[in-house]
Amino acid sequence: MILSHLYKFIFIKTSKTAGTSIEIALSKFCGEKDVITPISPEDEKLRRKLGYRGPQNHTSPLMEYGVRDVVKYLVQGKKKRRFHNHISAKSIRRCVGESVWSSYYKFCFERNPWDRILSDYYWRYQSEPRPTIAEFLESDGPLVLKKKGFELYTLDGKIVVDRVCLYENLVEELERTRLLLGIPEKLDLPHAKSGFRNDKRKNREFFTEEQNKIIERLFSEEIRLFGYHS
Repeated sequence: MILSHLYKFIFIKTSKTAGTSIEIALSKFCGEKDVITPISPEDEKLRRKLGYRGPQNHTSPLMEYGVRDVVKYLVQGKKKRRFHNHISAKSIRRCVGESVWSSYYKFCFERNPWDRILSDYYWRYQSEPRPTIAEFLESDGPLVLKKKGFELYTLDGKIVVDRVCLYENLVEELERTRLLLGIPEKLDLPHAKSGFRNDKRKNREFFTEEQNKIIERLFSEEIRLFGYHS
C-alpha cells in the first residue's frame, strides 16, 4: 500500500496483480511524509538496490498503543502497525480521515479470476509435488484471493475507489494514472514475484466445467463488473 501526500493518491494493493512491482515503482516518487508499507525481505532488497524509499510512516504513534502493544514492543521489538500490505479501503479511510480519503485519488488493480487463481496456485506451490487444481479450489486459497481483491476496494459490495485498473492493460493503466497524478516519469516496473508458472496452457485447458462454475460463483462480482471469462 502506498499513500502519497506529495501526489495525493492512495494505491490499494490487491494480490496477484503485479502489486509489489507497482509499489516498488511508485516508491521512487514518494516523499518523506508518504506512507510505504513493508514488502518481503527479498523485494525490499530489490527496492534498496534501485535506490527507492523503503517502508516508512506505516506504524502507529505511541498514543495509539494498548497494553498488549506496549508489551510486544518491549519484549519483541514489534511496533504496532497502522497500515499494512493488503489493507482494505475501509481501514485506510478510518486511518486517514474523511478529508484525505475523499480528496486523494484512490486506485487499485483487478485481474481475470482464472488467471489470479493459477498465478496464486503456482506461487504457493513452486515445485512438485503440488496438490491438484481441484484440491486447491477446495482449499481456502480462492477465498483469500477474494479477500485480497474485491473485498479490499469495495464496501458493502460497492466500489469505493476512483478507478479499478485492469491488470490485462497494465502498461496503459499505469501511464494513464501517472499522467493524471502528474508523476514526472514513466513507472518502470521491476520483475518482483514473477516467473513461478511455467505451464503456459490457456485457462480453459486447466479447469473442468464444474471447476469453472466454482470460480464463476466465487468471483461473480468481478466477472459481472469487468466482463471476465475463462
